Amino acid sequence: MREIRFTPTPDGWLTAAMEQLGDRRMPSDLLWTENTADQPALPGLFAEGPDEGLTANPPVRSAPAASVPGEFRKLLRMVACHRDRSKWALLYSVLWRLTTSQPRLLAIEVDGEVSRLLTMQRQVQRDVYHMKAYVRFRKVTDGPDDHYIAWHQPDHPVLPLAAPFFVERFAALRWSILTPDASAHWDGETVSFGPGMTQREAPTDDALETAWRTYYAATFNPARINPTAMRAQLPGRFWKGLPESRLIAPLTQAVRASVGHVMDTRHHMAALPMAASLPELAQAATSCTGCDLHLAATQTVFGRGPSNARIMLVGEQPGDQEDLAGEPFVGPAGEVLNHALEQAGIDRSQLYVTNAVKHFRFVFEGRLRRHKAPRPSDIVSCRPWLEAELKAVQPEVVVCLGRTAAQSLIGGQVSVEQQRGRFFSSPFSSRMLLTYHPSSILRARDRVTQDRLFNLLVQDLKTAVA
Repeated sequence: MREIRFTPTPDGWLTAAMEQLGDRRMPSDLLWTENTADQPALPGLFAEGPDEGLTANPPVRSAPAASVPGEFRKLLRMVACHRDRSKWALLYSVLWRLTTSQPRLLAIEVDGEVSRLLTMQRQVQRDVYHMKAYVRFRKVTDGPDDHYIAWHQPDHPVLPLAAPFFVERFAALRWSILTPDASAHWDGETVSFGPGMTQREAPTDDALETAWRTYYAATFNPARINPTAMRAQLPGRFWKGLPESRLIAPLTQAVRASVGHVMDTRHHMAALPMAASLPELAQAATSCTGCDLHLAATQTVFGRGPSNARIMLVGEQPGDQEDLAGEPFVGPAGEVLNHALEQAGIDRSQLYVTNAVKHFRFVFEGRLRRHKAPRPSDIVSCRPWLEAELKAVQPEVVVCLGRTAAQSLIGGQVSVEQQRGRFFSSPFSSRMLLTYHPSSILRARDRVTQDRLFNLLVQDLKTAVA
């Protein structure tokens, strides 16, 4: 067996590989040995490309361009940064087959060797993504100019692949990225590479991190917390490098406490009557304190309509005029709804009309109260009242006017534009139809769009009664 010593870079390996191909040496006859003593400070040059995200250098001079497919060169540039040293023999075996007998080999993803290379490529690409996403710079003082230093521990030596991203993103700063394998340093003009460093050699904190942690805590969104997804997307080894990581546990505990509070709100819902009539439900709802919307709203706006209505319309929440009048859909959106019902040939007095949220949520603009969309917690808190209305009326068809009503009753991600006019099934009704909320027609950017949305609303209302 012939030992091939080479510089462990894409170009260094390809030069050696082309020499062996020229001598017609079979893969089984070669032993690939990295000559780390000859390894340059910068192991290969990489740049962002429009398709692959990372594309290779121009061809190595000693390797004829026609003999090595461009697709293989791109694969080589990624796989060369994989930590598994068996990659070199694997690469040569695939290159041998490509150039001697199977020119379309890379298109056969089920091939054992090709599959292994593609897996390595994906692992390296994911590691590059992790570096871009989880590197955090810390500000240090170094002479007249500030210097920013980050420490990161990738699975593979991918720093040369990721460095161009940081050059572009932080071109105006002087920075260094330290990893156990290598370090990269940007002085504002050029990147230089040096030896690896341990985390002990990196700064541990700075004044900016205090401000960042304050901002992170203030913007933390409990509705998006998903511990399982967080652990999958943010491996534990990266936590120690993130200043916000020490906040995740207490913030998560606070979320759990908030969830418990939301569950407790059902005990403050003025003793929601079971199997009650609509008048009894409406009376009980007047003293509901299940969410904090009751503190600013004028009154609870419960549904209106006959208890034997065949069709129930569910909107979002009462508006300013509904809050004052105590009835749903009596303001500008109500006028649009009434006109649409008239065009569809439907008598509103035969419908039960209500909202997913029973109190008006708003913000003041001067003396005016401007509508503000209800929060997910508001929708959850009000859902028992909506469920009680559904049980009392038992409509054949439920029409969800807008996304909020659909999310409350259908759940999941809802697109009115794509899903309107179709019937859905849910635990609350076997026939639920989604259409535009009348207020979205009022907010349309021009008259042409208003007319289009209004005609679609009329069409959907006709579908509901058909």
